[in-house]
Amino acid sequence: MQKNTTPCYYGDYLQLDKILTAQATESARYGAEAHDETLFIIVHQVYELWFKQILHELKAVMAVFAAEEVKDEQLTGLVHKLKRIISIQQLLNQQIAVLETMTPQDFMAFRDYLVPASGFQSIQFKMLEIGLGLKSEYRIDFDKNSFYSRLNQPDREFLQGLEQQPSLFERVEKWLERMPFLQFNDFCFWQMYQQATQSMLAQDKAIVEQIEQIAEHERELQLNEIARTHEKFAALLDENKYQALQQAGSFRLSQKAMLSALFINLYQEEPMFNLPFQLLTCLTEVDEQLTIWRYKHAMMVQRMLGSKIGTGGSSGHDYLKRTTEKNRIFTDLFSMATFLLPKTALPALPPAIKRQLGFYFSPQA
Repeated sequence: MQKNTTPCYYGDYLQLDKILTAQATESARYGAEAHDETLFIIVHQVYELWFKQILHELKAVMAVFAAEEVKDEQLTGLVHKLKRIISIQQLLNQQIAVLETMTPQDFMAFRDYLVPASGFQSIQFKMLEIGLGLKSEYRIDFDKNSFYSRLNQPDREFLQGLEQQPSLFERVEKWLERMPFLQFNDFCFWQMYQQATQSMLAQDKAIVEQIEQIAEHERELQLNEIARTHEKFAALLDENKYQALQQAGSFRLSQKAMLSALFINLYQEEPMFNLPFQLLTCLTEVDEQLTIWRYKHAMMVQRMLGSKIGTGGSSGHDYLKRTTEKNRIFTDLFSMATFLLPKTALPALPPAIKRQLGFYFSPQA
């Protein structure tokens, strides 16, 4: 049933008169227009439109996590919004193929007219990075020194203010820390997990020691690897060792948040943990898609520029390659696989915990 009183016209609703006349090429200002500059502009405008939608979804997710309590029924909406962000990211990654239809010489026809404009100056992309949790202290050294230097003062002050606000990473960390099941009455997940991991690693060590068809140096390498794995497991459960690794940059999540995330991953099939597990999986996927985007971008820049510097003054491909490797956010969730146990080795949860984590119906008498 129609609810508007004034007819809505397609072109007016989408403001196509503004959108379709917003591709003003720089090359045309100096002479003959470079044909591929229009493609270059449209692709980047589409990027910015999708960044706007991602930020719209991220704002809604952040609003839920900003509350003192995240209700179970809200998790479905959070997972839905994060999956939408992932779908948009996948589309953005595919869009690079359209830009790569432009040859390096096609790009050279207008590139020098764009100095010093650069993707460095995409405020929305920086908002996305900061909002997710990639603040200045976690960036590569070049970014720490130049992250704000290429921006005008209003944009610089806006982003610096944004860095002072809690990110999604920080909100999720607080949410994980509030999980009650690590210590519940007489149940202690820490003790159960430690016993299970020690048993698993002892079995691995015994198997390696008993294998006859193996060179001694290979046996030693495998035993050393088992010893290092044992140290990682021990550090996970030792507050002082964990803090030392955290200060060294091996972990970002607090110990309590890390253990909660691990508990969720280990017992992901428990009804109450299904949506939290999906949410954590979505966060790893968001980070992965962002990393893929950086990698594809780096490869495209190498293809277009070779070893030339970027228009924004960076080292071009080399800079982008380093951001791909280092400018990550939810690496702790990726590292979770290090600490997982086979389902057959998982300690059985006490009935009281199973009841708390499950769905049950209690008919009225």
